[in-house]
Amino acid sequence: MRICRFDEDRLGVVIGDNVHDVTAAQEEIRKHARYDMMGDAVIAALPEWRGRIEEMARKAPGKPISQVKLLPPVARFSKVMAAPTNYSDHIAEMAARQGTPADAHRGIQAAGIFLKANSSVIGMSETIPLRFPDRLNEHELEIVMIIGKKGTNISMENALDHVAGYCMGLDMTVRGKEDRSFRKSIDGYSPIGPWMVTADEIPDPDNLDIELTVNGVTKQKSNTKYLIYNCRKLIEFASSHYTLHPGDLYFTGTPAGVSPVKPGDWVTASSPKIGELKIQATAHK
Repeated sequence: MRICRFDEDRLGVVIGDNVHDVTAAQEEIRKHARYDMMGDAVIAALPEWRGRIEEMARKAPGKPISQVKLLPPVARFSKVMAAPTNYSDHIAEMAARQGTPADAHRGIQAAGIFLKANSSVIGMSETIPLRFPDRLNEHELEIVMIIGKKGTNISMENALDHVAGYCMGLDMTVRGKEDRSFRKSIDGYSPIGPWMVTADEIPDPDNLDIELTVNGVTKQKSNTKYLIYNCRKLIEFASSHYTLHPGDLYFTGTPAGVSPVKPGDWVTASSPKIGELKIQATAHK
């Protein structure tokens, strides 16, 4: 199932090229959720509500995707996690750029998971506002895991049981000497979408073809089988330090091929089993 949020915080199910409005389910779920709950009520309730949501979608008229504004597929997440240096070829390209040996760069075990500001997350119908056009802004193509249920100290064996679904993501970055999280947390620097594909449709997230283009030119192309820490290991690693909550976003890392993004550029991140996140960069106002 493909679940989206659209227009003014409406919930939809994507079938073919149409969105079917199931906002009534979202309203009912939220009505019974505690205000102080950690995470997203709709994501937490999805296992219980899935059958009803599918039935509602079948009965609801479809509206072309092209006629709606796609928001981030999750409304409320407790945190946005991201894996650094998780593809060997990206480590090598950054080392070459800096003129240092690849093995001198801290690996993911040493660097740990970093956090991005929740306010940096946007949906596909928005634009990436490049705040510092005089500095180097670059795209980083990623698969994003959406956590489905609460857990801590999760084993690799049980890790994927805690995933509600997947979407495409861009870990936009301003290069510089500041802390990584600071440079990656600018407003609009975490586009995700176009929707969430539920985990049952992606039984093996560690074998997904991924590609990124800028203005139609391929810049990054890889497969998640090349992740240093695969999706299961990433969940085990993060949950050894954090409690994961429904709706939490987890950027899994980027392969080689990062390149500049300038105002006016169209950046497209895609995977055949997930879909296409296409978004334009603009000058910050």
